[in-house]
Amino acid sequence: MENDFVHRLPAGVEPPQFGKRMGRREFLKRAGCAGAGLALAAMQQPLRAQSSDVLPKRVLGRTKEKVSILGLGTAPVGEGPVDVQDGIRIFSEALDRGVTYVDTARIYGEAEEMLGHVIPKRRDKLFVVTKVSTDSAAGAEQSLNESLRQLKIDHLDLVHIHSIGSKNLDRVLAADGVLECLLKQKQAGKLRFIGISGHNRPANFVRMLQTDQIDVLMCVMNYADRNIYDFESKVLPEARKRNVGCVAMKVYAGIKGGFPNHRSGFVGCATEPAYLPQAMAYALDLEGVSVAVVGPYTVEQSIQNVEFACKYAPLSEPQRTSLMERGRKLAETLGPRYGSVT
Repeated sequence: MENDFVHRLPAGVEPPQFGKRMGRREFLKRAGCAGAGLALAAMQQPLRAQSSDVLPKRVLGRTKEKVSILGLGTAPVGEGPVDVQDGIRIFSEALDRGVTYVDTARIYGEAEEMLGHVIPKRRDKLFVVTKVSTDSAAGAEQSLNESLRQLKIDHLDLVHIHSIGSKNLDRVLAADGVLECLLKQKQAGKLRFIGISGHNRPANFVRMLQTDQIDVLMCVMNYADRNIYDFESKVLPEARKRNVGCVAMKVYAGIKGGFPNHRSGFVGCATEPAYLPQAMAYALDLEGVSVAVVGPYTVEQSIQNVEFACKYAPLSEPQRTSLMERGRKLAETLGPRYGSVT
């Protein structure tokens, strides 16, 4: 699992040094404290509640699919010391509460195996997304087939070419490259839409969008990283022009310490608990964004994320002004932790 984790680091980011893995019970105990912090945040600073607790949906760009505004991220559970049964429960809590957008990848440890226990019986209600982390056609086909096997489904709704910011785009776009493979698999019915995802080098996203073969993009968009990578102004306008569906990730500004701490949920995210609802609202306020993907570590976090999304309302001007100033200061401490900006 360590090798898969290191493989997905963007260029310029040093691989973490893994030590002895924390016991599952200890991990859940510590991560559960973070979940309790989320609940406390909701009581301290609730969003203006909508008249319904039903999770809202939005149209995902040119796919024309209506999906939940909250997406279930699966990397923290899949990569962390959580056994399959606990993972099933964490994922099921979100899906049972109306989340329809499910984001996973082969490189997320045991995430796809866990999802294979919960997705098939709900298949017609879900928009299932995975990723291929290679630039070659042969590697992409192998990864895609394994994802289908693990998820126990016969097709995917969306497949991202992952970490596009760290890839050689000439290789991606070659005759034997990953994009050509996904186009063929789309014709064969194994996937419905093609996407790109990643954390850095916004210019690579723009070039891929200009091929007009990309239906959805997922990138880092939050109130802090707008001051670092700024996908909001560098990529979103191109996506809107082409009616490409937009998905925000790292909406809470990511876990403290970045990639090396993905298996240490107890450290908490970069956003203070009281500001998590506003951080989610920032992402959902962005013009063109349909989904905010958040990966919970615990059942408590899984439930709390849904509650935040159900109560989502656009930020007021005073809230936005305050959050933007907070994000500017936070960005100074974070830096380009996901790899090169250009």
